[in-house]
Amino acid sequence: MRRAILTFATIVVTGMLATAASPQTSTTGPAFSWRYFTTALEKDATRVVQAQQQLHLPNREGNSFHRHNGDQWEVVLEGEITFTVKGQAPRVLKAGEFVYIPRGTIHRNENKSNAPTRAIELLIKDKGKPQTIADAP
Repeated sequence: MRRAILTFATIVVTGMLATAASPQTSTTGPAFSWRYFTTALEKDATRVVQAQQQLHLPNREGNSFHRHNGDQWEVVLEGEITFTVKGQAPRVLKAGEFVYIPRGTIHRNENKSNAPTRAIELLIKDKGKPQTIADAP
């Protein structure tokens, strides 16, 4: 089921690459984040499905440890990203690899390579709640 969702999301988002719906910028974490859609989850009005693409540039501080109000899948399209769950060893994800991040998992992403990294994220989260919750120091 997860693989089917990831495949579907990859096809949909890849087809929409020219339609950067809502570019966002930040001084840490991804250089750009394009949200493609947020839509109600069928048969569950309390949650929404959200897809976005992120560009992580080299030599840029990664995002801080954080968690989400829902399950997240991240697929690396190009380059590589260092994914870390708090308290665990970092893991390098390369193009074509993905990770499933269960609700509430405290994690972060960093591009420690010398090349840009593009990733697609699919999130099924609680409706009306913030996407990201910073981890308390």
